[in-house]
Amino acid sequence: MSRIQLALNVDDLDASITFYTGMFGTAPAKTRPGYANFAVAEPPLKLVLIENPGQGGSVNHLGVEVADTNMVEETRARLAAQGLASTEERDTTCCYARQDKFWVEGAPNGERWEVYTVLEDSETFSGNATTETCCAADVTTTEPTACC
Repeated sequence: MSRIQLALNVDDLDASITFYTGMFGTAPAKTRPGYANFAVAEPPLKLVLIENPGQGGSVNHLGVEVADTNMVEETRARLAAQGLASTEERDTTCCYARQDKFWVEGAPNGERWEVYTVLEDSETFSGNATTETCCAADVTTTEPTACC
C-alpha cells in the first residue's frame, strides 16, 4: 500500500486535531507532544500535523509512504535513473518512528518530498533525544534538516 503524505505546520495542535478529525471522520493514529498523524483510509492519505507556532498553515514537507524498504529502494533507483538527486536516510528516527527513506531533490519550486517506510514506532521524535525539531527548516540557514 502506498499513500501520499502531507505534513503541515500548525499553530495549535489541539484545534487542528479537532478540525481534521471532523474533516476526515477519523481520529489520529498517533499523538505525541507537538505531533499527530492520521492514517486516512479514504482518500488514502497520511496527514501529519507538526506544531510550529508562527508557521501554521504552511506545508512542512510532502511524502509518499510505501509498504517496505524494498519499495523505498525501487523508487530511489527509478528516480536516480531520471537524474533526480536524493539524500538517503536508513534506519533513522523521526516523527516518532524508525524509518528507511530518502529525500527527492530538484523539484522546480523547491518542495521537499520524502519516500519512506515505517519500520517501527519510537518513543522519541528524532534520533537524538535532545533534538527538539525534526521535519523543519533550520531557521538560521533555511535549509531542511536531515530528518523526516
